[in-house]
Amino acid sequence: MWLRSWFRACAWLVILCFTALAWLAASTTQAAFSQPDKAQHPQLFLWSDTCNVWVLRDGEAALLIDLGDGSVLDHLSEIGVKRVEWVLFTHHHREQCQGSHRLDRTQTKVAAPLGERALFETPTAYRKMQVRLQDAYTIHGASYVRPPVVPIAIDRAFEKMDTFAWRGNEFWCVDTRGNSPGSMSYLLRSPGNRWSAFSGDLMLADAKLHTWYDSEWDYGFAAGIWALANSAGQIAGYDPQWLFPSHGPAVLEPAQQLAEFQEKLRRFERLLVRGYPVLTFSGSHQDRLSRPTKVPHVWQVSPHIYKFRGPDYYPNFYLILADSGRALAIDCGLIKPEVLDRAIVGMREHLGLKSIDAIIPTHMHGDHFLQAPHLRQQWGAQIWALERMADVCAHPEWFDYAAPVQAYGKGIDGVTLDRRLKDGEKLNWEGFEFTVDWMPGQTEFALCVQGVVDGKRVAFTGDNLFGDPSDPSQTGHEAVVAHNSAVLEEGYIQGSEYLARLKPDLILGGHSYVMPEPAAFVERYRQWSYAMRDAFRDLIREEDYRYGYDPFWVRAQPYRSTVSPGGEVELTIHLRNFMAREQTQEIRVLTPPGLTVEPRTFSTKLPAEARVIRKIKVRADHAIKPGVQIIAFDITRDGRRDGALFDAIVEVLPKSP
Repeated sequence: MWLRSWFRACAWLVILCFTALAWLAASTTQAAFSQPDKAQHPQLFLWSDTCNVWVLRDGEAALLIDLGDGSVLDHLSEIGVKRVEWVLFTHHHREQCQGSHRLDRTQTKVAAPLGERALFETPTAYRKMQVRLQDAYTIHGASYVRPPVVPIAIDRAFEKMDTFAWRGNEFWCVDTRGNSPGSMSYLLRSPGNRWSAFSGDLMLADAKLHTWYDSEWDYGFAAGIWALANSAGQIAGYDPQWLFPSHGPAVLEPAQQLAEFQEKLRRFERLLVRGYPVLTFSGSHQDRLSRPTKVPHVWQVSPHIYKFRGPDYYPNFYLILADSGRALAIDCGLIKPEVLDRAIVGMREHLGLKSIDAIIPTHMHGDHFLQAPHLRQQWGAQIWALERMADVCAHPEWFDYAAPVQAYGKGIDGVTLDRRLKDGEKLNWEGFEFTVDWMPGQTEFALCVQGVVDGKRVAFTGDNLFGDPSDPSQTGHEAVVAHNSAVLEEGYIQGSEYLARLKPDLILGGHSYVMPEPAAFVERYRQWSYAMRDAFRDLIREEDYRYGYDPFWVRAQPYRSTVSPGGEVELTIHLRNFMAREQTQEIRVLTPPGLTVEPRTFSTKLPAEARVIRKIKVRADHAIKPGVQIIAFDITRDGRRDGALFDAIVEVLPKSP
């Protein structure tokens, strides 16, 4: 008995290895059909291009699960298929469906999850020229969905516990959201009363995740992670014989990997979610040092440093007040202008304030400089920041980053700088010597103002860390959000190493946090940053995790642009190679009808760990209808198809009279 079981296990291992090798070969050479389990699933074929396309054959007819770039349609005759009757999409991501325009909709019907129907049918509704914090499927305005370039009409939308029958095959439709907000797995009963799960990007082989940025649904609160773990638990309950994912090899007997995946997500969630008790006990340790002044709600941190303080009140504003009466503000946001004005008048009356020379925002987020234009207009303050922050503050529409100033709906579309500071620039101001350093963390577009004030080395750190340094359980990190442009090596790791070298006596964080004696706190924060990086490496399938973490390794600038009918606009395409070896990236630009691009395709060799830019021109036909249009970038890296992962939007303006 044991010998027969041993031979059976070896046979399955051979099948699995063969499938993996076939997938690897297909990813780097000309695609061809393969069969993961010819014995028990003789009518099931796999085609791989921008994703796995699963072909279920019945005579001359076929049902496809996902479509990729549509190249499968050119080869179906090789397996005796003459017509495609149905395409079932597991989810809306462009690489799953970017070939849909090639379908003959007179003979092929399309089905998709009900929860993502609108993403298929009205894709431009999820690409806005003016973003707001609460826009659907965004993290404070930055999109985490990847809708198709052109609408795809859906013939049937599956509810989360639906069934679907096709030529004697009955599929159970199971909601497995996580990698996308409404993704679905299709469960097919196999011979021997076992199940096969066509699982989309729920989990890939070796308990890996296809991409992280698709599961980043909120500002560091792990909703996507919870959804992934719960969905994996649902599929595990079927004890499937096969897992047929959208990328990578099929997984035979995936029970152990599904269990490992869920445990990995639980460990990951504990690292990801903030390293301090946000929204619970945060007010009790937000600030134990400052004391009230004669000015209502203005508190004194030290003889020369002031801030606002109140119950459940998290504004961004510090004021360094020199003996001369001149002041320097660090951040200014989430304060009503009338409250700010009353405080400034009170400080002039009671605390000797005469003028505010400048405001220095600590990073790119709008809530840290929303009132900067008001300070400039009403009180004569200039706005200073690092030169690397200039474009993202002045032109947030050029990017698809979280929390741009326009997203707050205050009528401020951008803020220009009066002075662009260099990294490490020293400010000799009113007897103080401050240094403005690049200090990334929550975002790469950030700085630290540091110097000695009132006998202490003080660091103004923005939103990089919060908490109670005296609590040994806290690591202090704020939200991990890839859509902030926050690769860890250029974010929290860099920032925590900087603080470890600086050794501040007092950290003044954003949102009114005051953190004294932070040395041990900073060390815990530093150790966490590496543990977080290692957790991403363990979770994401890429050789370098950053390809599955960073949503901007190919990006267009400007991200949002306008063009008139008959006109053109130039875009700069930023390409990045994370690898320690040369890489070739081939880009094909996908456009909707009415827009053309020159060049439509280009290939670029990127040196090791390098960034390269290329220019393209987008032209609008004279007859094109006005409105927002999506263009996308279909990427091939060193012969491996990634598909249309990234995009830009172009608004076609109405014809002038």
